[in-house]
Amino acid sequence: MKRKVTLKQIAKELDVSISTVSKALRNSIEISEDTRQKVQAFAKLYNYRPNNIALSLKNRKTKTIGIIIPEIVHHFFSKVITGIELVANKRGYNVIVGLSNESFDKEVINMQMLANGSIDGFILSISKETLQQQDYHHFTETINQGMPIVMFDRVVNEIPCDKVIVDDVKGAKKAVEKLISNGCKNIAIITTKDYVSVGKLRTQGYLEAFEEHKLHPKASLILKIEDKLLSDDHLDALEKEIEQLFKSNKSIDGIFAVNELYAVTAIKVARKLGLEIPESLQVISFTDGVLSKHSTPSLTTVRQHGQQIGEKAADLLINRLELDETEEEEEEIYETVVIETDLIERESTK
Repeated sequence: MKRKVTLKQIAKELDVSISTVSKALRNSIEISEDTRQKVQAFAKLYNYRPNNIALSLKNRKTKTIGIIIPEIVHHFFSKVITGIELVANKRGYNVIVGLSNESFDKEVINMQMLANGSIDGFILSISKETLQQQDYHHFTETINQGMPIVMFDRVVNEIPCDKVIVDDVKGAKKAVEKLISNGCKNIAIITTKDYVSVGKLRTQGYLEAFEEHKLHPKASLILKIEDKLLSDDHLDALEKEIEQLFKSNKSIDGIFAVNELYAVTAIKVARKLGLEIPESLQVISFTDGVLSKHSTPSLTTVRQHGQQIGEKAADLLINRLELDETEEEEEEIYETVVIETDLIERESTK
């Protein structure tokens, strides 16, 4: 069986641009008869089939960016969208937002629908189900068809594209070290299952802080939540799991939560159990959102700078979209930009 090839591979083999290959396959009169025949013969020989994610051609620019986010209620994602829109509008682009709802199928459908002539490129954060399944074919197909992607926050190293992330390990480490310096001896972490990349990295930061301070982490103090979409049932289950954490570890005096929902829920449960905050229990969370500022007491948080992430992601994508033809044919070099986090101290720590 002959191997299947992509537009990108055909372009490389024949030393022409992806745009030229696509036009030749559609019998465009812009391409010489000789080049058309050569491209079509090569494509036939290697069993090329047009991908189900369409190519956005240079002569068909929409000046629109597609954004795919896992959830709409998260303050962090709304700040990222604000940053993307700010830069996109300045540079003459519009944005369309698609929602995966943490679903692999919805992520794929959104990308297929938007890539089919609606947009020029994607900025996205990967759904939890996609990370769990480790099926990234829709990203690879999109890139191979000449449509650039920029990933942010939840990213995977296997996909060759530009990425914008925060230093999750360093941010978590900073948070746990703050609790240690405040005198906490038994610090628990409320995190996600390891397939969620950011949760895994923040757990790593927690463990590194322990190691550097010659402390021994206890397995009973690490609570990994099977995260689902927000619902009353899920929130009830979350409360029960956190309550069990406290009841099984009565000496907990510090909590590091990988997101503000976990932290606010931990505060609610702790107060129900009669713990004073920050006198008996100190709490720090990742994500400096609305919940953090308005919880009682207000939350000490690791700020991710969502708007800055969005601005940088938009610049990276638009810069790649506006590369001229000669630059496009050179070997692609992708950039991973790391945004520094800050610790914002509020009432949940001493």
